[in-house]
Amino acid sequence: MVLKTLIYAPTGGIVAAPTTSLPEWIGGVRNWDYRYCWLRDATLTLLALLQAGHIDEALEWRKWLLRAVAGDPSDIQIMYGVAGERRLTEFELPWLPGYEGSTPVRIGNAASEQVQIDVFGEVMDALYQARAHGLAKEPHAWAIQKTLLVYLERAWKEPDQGIWEIRDEPRHFVHSKVMAWVAFDRAVRTVEEQGLDGNVDEWRAVRDAIHAQVCEQGFDAELGSFVRSYGSKELDASLLLLPLVGFLPASDPRIRGTIEAVEADLLQDGLVLRYRTHHDGADGLPPGEGVFLPCSFWLVDCYELLGRRDEGLALFNRLVGLATDVGLLAEEYDPAAKRLLGNFPQAFTHLALVNSAFNVLTHLPSPMHRRHAHLGS
Repeated sequence: MVLKTLIYAPTGGIVAAPTTSLPEWIGGVRNWDYRYCWLRDATLTLLALLQAGHIDEALEWRKWLLRAVAGDPSDIQIMYGVAGERRLTEFELPWLPGYEGSTPVRIGNAASEQVQIDVFGEVMDALYQARAHGLAKEPHAWAIQKTLLVYLERAWKEPDQGIWEIRDEPRHFVHSKVMAWVAFDRAVRTVEEQGLDGNVDEWRAVRDAIHAQVCEQGFDAELGSFVRSYGSKELDASLLLLPLVGFLPASDPRIRGTIEAVEADLLQDGLVLRYRTHHDGADGLPPGEGVFLPCSFWLVDCYELLGRRDEGLALFNRLVGLATDVGLLAEEYDPAAKRLLGNFPQAFTHLALVNSAFNVLTHLPSPMHRRHAHLGS
């Protein structure tokens, strides 16, 4: 119900949150405008709507997605306005005091101008999942997807700002590379499983090249874990997505090691930080933020894949218990102060909640296991 209220009915777009500048840390500068539609939410949105039986809403979301990404792939933005607006210029309102003194208050979002390679994987996966879950094949969609892949064959090799939209120099983020792998993997599977045409041999070669590079340059043998970016010793909660998108099975020692490393380094009072912001240079911003709630739901899903069901269910119930009296969750949470942080209500958090609910509650069909069945893993 929360997700449906975040949908802009005339276009089918779903906003990340209906608020701007609610701080990720009280008194801090991590205050962003989230009243826009992120392509990154595409797969989770589609799976959540389809699993819940909201077929019409899923179809409208796919239409919005196709309108947003049509055109030159090099012009694709990672977010748009609810009606597809592209100009989301960020500026500050210095005459406003901010929430509990948290300044600046911002309108617009400069991340709309960033390069974030992972969104191509999300778009490809969303359209693959739409067909896999029974939505009618859309020839126009497949034509757009093939155009995206031509661009991505070059773009995946470049650094980017990544899933967390760092305001710093681009890096070779492991999650971004893995999502580029997802894009080519889903393209191959679209041909093999869904009967559409394409350069499957070429896509398979690129997919395998990305996989090999990530395993060589994105894995640290000393840590026994994948790392945040090539050459880094830092961890990142986005690494929890590697088994969830089918890059490697959860039973792989490298994935087990990564999950254990995230538990050891990024858990704060039992909840998951995105990454460590305690030092300058982590993302180009001053240190300090709460735990990022979607990441804790990803850990729930990883526990489920590992067969650690009791731990997964316990964490899931704790996360649900953080919601307000009317069931709403923000982007982040402060375990010490026991308060929600960031824009509110946050679609990404609720999307993660819905999908984790289907995964861990045994009387419901699991999108994660169904997704893995489609992936043959």
